[in-house]
Amino acid sequence: MRDREGSPFELDRRALRRAFARAAAGYDRAAVVQREIGARLLQRLDLIKLDPAVILDIGCATGEMTALLFKKYRRARIVGLERTPAMVVAARKRAPWLRTLYGAVGEPEALPLADASCDLIFSNLTLQWSYELDRVFAEFRRVLKPGGALLFSTLGPDTLSELRRAWSAADPHPHVHAFLDLHDIGDALLRARLAEPVMDAERLTLTYPDLTGLMADLKALGAGNVTAGRARGLTGKGRWRAMREAYEQVRGADGLLPATCEVVYGHAWGPVADGSRQREDGTAVFPLAGLRRRRDGD
Repeated sequence: MRDREGSPFELDRRALRRAFARAAAGYDRAAVVQREIGARLLQRLDLIKLDPAVILDIGCATGEMTALLFKKYRRARIVGLERTPAMVVAARKRAPWLRTLYGAVGEPEALPLADASCDLIFSNLTLQWSYELDRVFAEFRRVLKPGGALLFSTLGPDTLSELRRAWSAADPHPHVHAFLDLHDIGDALLRARLAEPVMDAERLTLTYPDLTGLMADLKALGAGNVTAGRARGLTGKGRWRAMREAYEQVRGADGLLPATCEVVYGHAWGPVADGSRQREDGTAVFPLAGLRRRRDGD
């Protein structure tokens, strides 16, 4: 991963937690993209032969996807992790009757779970808020049981590209988070020695009649500007006007303003002691690094 220490795009963690806490009450109304991408991520679980006893839902938000995990895996114990207690409280209310969501407040970089304690880590649109993916994936590897599965979605660098360009016409300060690209994320998975990582991406485009709707949704999701290098204090009317005028340049023929969302999906497996993993068809998969050329006489 590129070293960006001291970058203005590093996140202000306290501001991020405050934004998420404020967003808990109105999150569901604005979480259209989160629901759609979460549903697509859940569909990918159908391709994995897994009967998890313990699931960790990282970034469970208000628990919509967690409730679907309860429905899909009726015998599993599920832990929902979020950065703020308000989100965890909301998520726990969605647990089905006679089942419990074990809520945890923390950061993906320091999971409050024991080693090798999870069969499945599921994370829908939360890793974009993690600045140090090497630490995150090292933690994922630590808590995954041997052969456990990791499935996640996050956002790529083209997300909100229209808004980023519009703000660049108004002032030099960062207003949109600098999302990592697919290759950086894949490299981080390899460095963490998670097995058989698979990455892919797609683009979704949201449309709004005006910029006010987009900005309101971002605020409701807790996805406002929390970059450490953001301008402090109020943004002047002149800069707002310049940004809006720049964004108007991309209004489509349908009369709507587009907002791009680049979605990155990742899948990997936890470590296996002998370096191999059994596939559903009965064949074993071995990492190339573990194979050595046979020498004459061996």
